[in-house]
Amino acid sequence: MDGAQTQHLVVVAGATGDLGTRIVKALTAKGRPVRALVRRPADELARGNVEQVSVDFGNGVALTHAVSGAACVVSALNGTAPVILDTQGQLLDAAVAAGVPRFIPSDFCLDYLTTRPGDNRNMDLRRQFAARLDAARIRATSILNGPFADLLEGQAPIVLHRFRRVLFWGDADQVFDFTAKDDVAAYTADAALDPAAPRHLRISGDQISPRGLAELLTSLEGRRWRLLRAGGIGRLSAIIAVARALTPETDAPFPAWQGMQYLRDMSTGRGKLHGFDNTRYGKTDWTSAAAVLAPTIR
Repeated sequence: MDGAQTQHLVVVAGATGDLGTRIVKALTAKGRPVRALVRRPADELARGNVEQVSVDFGNGVALTHAVSGAACVVSALNGTAPVILDTQGQLLDAAVAAGVPRFIPSDFCLDYLTTRPGDNRNMDLRRQFAARLDAARIRATSILNGPFADLLEGQAPIVLHRFRRVLFWGDADQVFDFTAKDDVAAYTADAALDPAAPRHLRISGDQISPRGLAELLTSLEGRRWRLLRAGGIGRLSAIIAVARALTPETDAPFPAWQGMQYLRDMSTGRGKLHGFDNTRYGKTDWTSAAAVLAPTIR
């Protein structure tokens, strides 16, 4: 690529993952050149202005060369400590060595700055990496978006279609943030192209409580949905402790107990986002909870 092109080149790591692929597509839709770091070339990326580079993250020289010339490196890597701390740390070191001006880490989560240390493994990993990132000679921007709205389609144990119940812990009126993956990807693409982006950007496609979800589903289906309180936060914490004790050690990003830790941070409000940056790039077509849930109504 020539010098004029590299002014807007964005390097994406984790480009073949669910969110990474969406970020690459969002960038190419804006006509920006993308260099996707991959283990092996992927068909889903073999279109548009995408250069695929197979790279060993353990090879610092090769990795530094792979990110050279980028205006921003975006990490969409997904995993636990070996990925978020080690592999992403190697990516950060390469970006600094190559003189890349900006770095977007793989946060894409609740507001980990306001969660309680020790309560949520994945938030603790992001907090730990943030300390390393803040000490590096590079401008960083973290995008915090709450849970993905796509989880409402059935992956999260909240909307129970079989029983027409909305399961919750604690307070039925605690508001949750939800942002669709495509919206997160589009916003990330804008942030990657914004040299003045701040350290943290907070976005939420929709905000709704368990009670609000029950009312929404009632209006969508025309039959009444009810709330189902599973217990208080203390009971949830006890179940998490038991589940974690009985679960073999794993590097899986979301074993059952980790999902429950995430739900606890939502239910206590500790991970709630405040001071939204939704309007920073002029985006107005945010995906609502209604738009996500409507196709799930049978």
